[in-house]
Amino acid sequence: MAYDVIVLGSGPGGYPAAIRASQLGFKVAIIEKESLGGVCLNWGCIPTKALIKSANVYEYMKHSTAYGINASGVQHDFGAVIKRSRGVADKMSKGVQFLMKKNKIDVIMGYGKVIAKGQVEVTAADGSKQVVEGKYIVIATGGRSRELPNLKQDGKKVIGYREAMVLPEQPKSMIVVGSGAIGVEFAYVYNSMGTKVTIVEFMPRIVPVEDEDISKELEKQYKKQGIDILTNSSVESVDTSGTGVKALVKKQDGSTVTLEADVVLSAVGVVANIENIGLEALGIKTEKGKIIVDKYQQTSVAGIFAIGDCTPGQALAHVAGKEGINAAEYMAYLEKKFHHQPEGIDYNNVPGCTYCTPEIASVGYTEKAAKEAGYDVKVGKFPFMASGKASAAGATEGFVKVIYDAKYGEFLGCHMIGTNVTEMIAEAVVARKLETTAHEILNAIHPHPTMSEALKEATAAAYGEAIDI
Repeated sequence: MAYDVIVLGSGPGGYPAAIRASQLGFKVAIIEKESLGGVCLNWGCIPTKALIKSANVYEYMKHSTAYGINASGVQHDFGAVIKRSRGVADKMSKGVQFLMKKNKIDVIMGYGKVIAKGQVEVTAADGSKQVVEGKYIVIATGGRSRELPNLKQDGKKVIGYREAMVLPEQPKSMIVVGSGAIGVEFAYVYNSMGTKVTIVEFMPRIVPVEDEDISKELEKQYKKQGIDILTNSSVESVDTSGTGVKALVKKQDGSTVTLEADVVLSAVGVVANIENIGLEALGIKTEKGKIIVDKYQQTSVAGIFAIGDCTPGQALAHVAGKEGINAAEYMAYLEKKFHHQPEGIDYNNVPGCTYCTPEIASVGYTEKAAKEAGYDVKVGKFPFMASGKASAAGATEGFVKVIYDAKYGEFLGCHMIGTNVTEMIAEAVVARKLETTAHEILNAIHPHPTMSEALKEATAAAYGEAIDI
């Protein structure tokens, strides 16, 4: 059967691309080798948040006396926690099935490979093959857990994020290698449920892409929670011959230490799924393991687009979703179904969220990056310790940090760490999109008492007008 648009992969980039293309009048097929919703819905964003919520509830119950409530003998059921997480993921995947039907998108289950311009070969689970034809192709094949040569994953003692979500029993101890979003989120979940956790990070600080003040605060809070942290350190080798795992860790000064644990979680990032999908035969250009695209997500071969983790932009679900929508709208523009070219993505105004406890949310320049870019900056911080709402909620850890250009008041960056800050960062994203200055933030009345007023208070601090600190 011939289609207007064929989408390879149904993750948070693929399925929005398919839906938007259908909305714009295209006949669309989506090809998926595993489960609708991709890694995000089935093995990433969604089920991890379910695990984190269970960990949050358990933490609340353990410290209920702080709220004047006595809940004695609180225990967690690890198996039930895992089961709930899988249930949430399954429900979301079924939601994507419904969306495909609602938008009249054909779902073809199997492994897709581009064999010619406008042709995709699909290999089903039983080995049977069919060729699907379409004028436009969108590659949305995502990524997978990166493997280091000296940290080969065996799925049992050395695991990736997938196995970490469905372990048959809770380990007594765990070494987490890498402290990006995946690493620190799992570290929180397992530590809160009683696993002894050690984080090993190659860079000088944990969550290294964040502002330095955020890294320092998370390290302080994690150590308070009982998590051991080794920075400027690397796992040189692992020995899985015994009952557990022995990891040889090299420190900055060249000395080594052997850590022992039941399991090692390798959380050193993701690698794009671009092998064996037909790129080489068609001459689609790649660089550093990613598919090169223009601002409309089109590859070096006209009519073939790529979005999400297999392209150079940030490996985030919300980035993939916007890229998918942009690709669909550009195809519609080419076909004169859409009246204007989509606006390119400003990758410096993409929010990043990490759902550890305390949460992290950020957008724009870090303080260091702003100064390196040549800006004279005004910086303000507001600690949640000074927030009435945070005190009432028993959530006083963390702060909001804002960075403004001293000359024009341009909102350069915003960095938050604390409870529910992932729900607060959108204000800064929209403000920056609208080219809002510090003046507008200061004069926009924020509700009291809320955590969100911390953004205005931090701005006031940057300009020497703070009221509550």
